[in-house]
Amino acid sequence: MEQYKQEFIEFMVECQVLKFGEFTLKSGRKSPFFMNAGAYVTGSQLRRLGQYYAKAIHENFGDDFDVLFGPAYKGIPLSVAAAIAYSELYGKEIRYCSNRKEEKDHGDAGILLGSSLQDGDRVVMIEDVTTSGKSIEETFPIIKAQGNVEIKGLMVSLNRMEKGIGGSMSALEEIRKKYGFDAHAIVTMEDVISYLYNKPFRGKIYIDDALKAAIDRYYEKYGA
Repeated sequence: MEQYKQEFIEFMVECQVLKFGEFTLKSGRKSPFFMNAGAYVTGSQLRRLGQYYAKAIHENFGDDFDVLFGPAYKGIPLSVAAAIAYSELYGKEIRYCSNRKEEKDHGDAGILLGSSLQDGDRVVMIEDVTTSGKSIEETFPIIKAQGNVEIKGLMVSLNRMEKGIGGSMSALEEIRKKYGFDAHAIVTMEDVISYLYNKPFRGKIYIDDALKAAIDRYYEKYGA
């Protein structure tokens, strides 16, 4: 596993973004792990988060894109942080763009925040985690309505590796099949489990035998 992926797993745990225990998800599923990207709140955390996204985006998409699009609301700071990091790490100016939940009819009018989208733009979408693909369903037509824009793919921070709304494949696989573009994650839950299982981090074992068994049971039911 690449060094930045190992560091990102530790970073999620440090920031209490990734937690282990018993959680009821929006879908109603009872999960032994939970991710909340809203827990990244400080300047240094957002700076590091942007760097991890930039490294994963560069690894999967190279420099073959012009715009980072972050769906409202959580995608807005992600796209900004990653665009800044991409400039610092790779010396390429990437524009950021996001959508508004409601179209503005005065001043900086329109449905978009940040950069406009133009014919020929190549766009990478950026999100925290995708479980159902609903936000993509909402924002995909907004992006395509701006002109002859190519969506290169989607980058999320964590692939939960469980069945999406279709019930047979993961949310990222559903997105690939439905929209025809690549979808990747900085890390997968398989990476997380492999890295943390029975391995002390800062004096604590986060995934012990009991939690590993609970995760295994969860994936027997919901795994993709």
